[in-house]
Amino acid sequence: MNFQSRLNFISKKNKSLLCIGLDTDFNKIPLFIRKRDKPQFEFNKAIIDATSDFVCAYKPNIAFYEAQGPEGLVSLKNTIDYLKSSYKDIPIILDAKRADIGNTNTGYVKYVFDYYGADAVTLHPYLGGESLKPFLERKEKGIFILCRTSNPGAGEFQDLTFLGKKLFEIVAQKVSSDWNSSGNCGIVVGATYPAELDIVRHIVGNMPILIPGIGAQGGDVEKTVKAGVDNDGGNAIINSSRGIIFASEGDDFALAAQKEAKKLKDEINLYRKN
Repeated sequence: MNFQSRLNFISKKNKSLLCIGLDTDFNKIPLFIRKRDKPQFEFNKAIIDATSDFVCAYKPNIAFYEAQGPEGLVSLKNTIDYLKSSYKDIPIILDAKRADIGNTNTGYVKYVFDYYGADAVTLHPYLGGESLKPFLERKEKGIFILCRTSNPGAGEFQDLTFLGKKLFEIVAQKVSSDWNSSGNCGIVVGATYPAELDIVRHIVGNMPILIPGIGAQGGDVEKTVKAGVDNDGGNAIINSSRGIIFASEGDDFALAAQKEAKKLKDEINLYRKN
């Protein structure tokens, strides 16, 4: 199955639009796990085992593993391998925010998809569709283009206006109408900007939207769900990272993550029905 089919399947199976971001900051891992051989992997494994029934995807952010050097990258590979062997129905979005000129992107494609085995990746649109061609040609993979990001300074460029449209609207239209010829594109829009999320949803139709910013970043669940879902109440991948995986820094961290994941999944589903 391609990414979209896998997303649809697990969303229905788990009755979930929740994505958990595996933003595994080494310094926040419980001390007793930090003493183990592969602490980031051991932490992730416990989180995954505790929350797998409540998610539609996992999204490791590569920066937290790169920060630990070779050992961190091994933990990322181990995490993805574990998901693919033990929870093969759950797609993996590698939050890598890549994009460069052709030959460099070919290397990124091999790294993200062939070495790590991720099912989807986040990319920058700034270099244009031509530069992203090596990614877009992977028809079975999900390609999530940054559109309206969740950070406070996002509007510095993304709200610039050209011919009556803001840049984020132009990006959404370009991805939807020009870059999605293989049906494998999605958009990234932050939950912290629900009005803009609503605009983007109307532009892209039923394309999947990856929505970070719930939880620690302060995104409103009700507004996010109502603005982000498509006409069938799906295709919104609503991500929470720190608010779930670091719900507790004690010995009960996995149980705490499980409770927070179920709570957020149920809250999302409540607003899908209203």
